[in-house]
Amino acid sequence: MVPARSGLRHGRRAGSVTGHLLERPKGAALQLGLLRGFELRLNGELIQLPLSSQRVLAFLALHDRPLQRLYVAGMLWLDASEEHANGSLRTALWRLRCPDARLVEATTTHLALADEVEVDARVAKGIAKSVIDRVSGACHEVPEALVGSGELLPDWYDDWVLMEREQFRQLRLHALETLCVEMTSVGRFAEATEAGLAAVDGEPLRESAHRALIAVHLAEGNPGEALRQYRFFQRLLKEELGLEPSRLMVELMDALPVR
Repeated sequence: MVPARSGLRHGRRAGSVTGHLLERPKGAALQLGLLRGFELRLNGELIQLPLSSQRVLAFLALHDRPLQRLYVAGMLWLDASEEHANGSLRTALWRLRCPDARLVEATTTHLALADEVEVDARVAKGIAKSVIDRVSGACHEVPEALVGSGELLPDWYDDWVLMEREQFRQLRLHALETLCVEMTSVGRFAEATEAGLAAVDGEPLRESAHRALIAVHLAEGNPGEALRQYRFFQRLLKEELGLEPSRLMVELMDALPVR
């Protein structure tokens, strides 16, 4: 069980932190990229880290609360003994020490990503949730953070990464579809098309994404585009899964005189 007072508090730098890893000078910009692959930059300059340290940072970045050291070590070194896992974690943290920046807040029991680090996946998730919840102003434009985000750590295959990747993928697709529908409803067809195409590209077999895009074409008065998109999806679904479009798709296409 995590103690009620761990020495680290989400959103604030705790005064009881016993170790400052990567001490950051005032005004430095730390950016951690997890979408399309791991990338860490300080003031625009790429920082090279060993894989073990990358894994620690990514794991902490995907959790928005302080984590027990034992939990982090156990999740990242599943096949190792507790002693060896803890030793590997200490080594990974030691390799993060640098006088130019700070990435991790650490106590004797807990670890957390430093508040100063901007994480692209956190930004994208926040935008996606705002869009889905229809927070005021969230649907006024199509954010590049969603359209061009790509997969979360696409070349990593740890179980914890796979789960986080799928969660982000679903969140992003739902947000893009929501944007497509909202933009269509107010006649902003170019932006609606951009969001719809991004959703289809994210998962070509996702019928709801194709329906949203087809609805844009119909609303804009482009039946040829709608028919072409429908036939593309129909053929793809048949070839890949041996299925036919759903009743919802057929009803949408009933607006056209011929198919």
